[in-house]
Amino acid sequence: MSGMFAAFCFLPSAARRPLLYPIPMYRLSLAVLLAFALTLTAQPKKKKVLAIGEVKGFQHDSVSHALATIERLGQESGVYDTYIRTDTQLLTKQKIEAGNAKNLNYFDAVIFYTTGELDMDDQQKKDLLSFVHDDGKGFIGVHSAIDTFYKWPEYGEMIGGYFNQHPWGVFDAPMVVVDPKFPGMQLFPSTFTFKDEIYQVKNFNPDVTHVIIRMDPSKLDLSNPRVSDERRADKNYPVSWAKMYGKGRVYYSTLGHREESWDRKDVQTMYLEAIKWALGLTNADIAPNP
Repeated sequence: MSGMFAAFCFLPSAARRPLLYPIPMYRLSLAVLLAFALTLTAQPKKKKVLAIGEVKGFQHDSVSHALATIERLGQESGVYDTYIRTDTQLLTKQKIEAGNAKNLNYFDAVIFYTTGELDMDDQQKKDLLSFVHDDGKGFIGVHSAIDTFYKWPEYGEMIGGYFNQHPWGVFDAPMVVVDPKFPGMQLFPSTFTFKDEIYQVKNFNPDVTHVIIRMDPSKLDLSNPRVSDERRADKNYPVSWAKMYGKGRVYYSTLGHREESWDRKDVQTMYLEAIKWALGLTNADIAPNP
């Protein structure tokens, strides 16, 4: 090697010059690679969302389309990856002995578009509550998520209430945006009608809940016999809300009964931004507004 170097040094300068060109090119390539590596490092890690579509009661035809839409929104935004399941196997913090199955420790938020008493044992229920309350993870309930787990009152406390009939069926519901500043509300006017099946809610505690959308009771037929005495008295018809459950963020919306609802840009934006909020990626004032 020393002999080659000595021979090179005695070459005329014109002969030596071409051999020097690769040096700056090499340095340039190294700089480009370093910049590319820094760019990759700077990109935030995508969140992991577990979407559950298990049904033990009324079959909503929109569940598949809803969860597929939520998955697509995560892919297109680059914010999160969605793991869609029609069972509750992964809703545990215990080790799962099935291949590469993930448990709750892997996820950042859980979405329920569910109905009825799901197949979860006591340990799984404890783990889900801990996932939100103690770990500070997110929970998003879609439509019939409040038509779920009536025999598990802690679940009702977490999500914010239970289904209590839909007196008017699918109709042009008169909506009022209570909090236009909440993420995802910007595409909705202050008042609007929305064709969907809107739930009447029981066990709703306004003192710990931030209402985002409600129905206008002055435009509802409160003489309908399926209207509960409680709701007829207080005229409180929340549609979408946000709340804290311990350290965790909880969001719920009744919107999404019809498949067509999921094709609306405003609904897609509403759920995408709600998921981002539940994941802790954005913030909002969710002080109770009874």
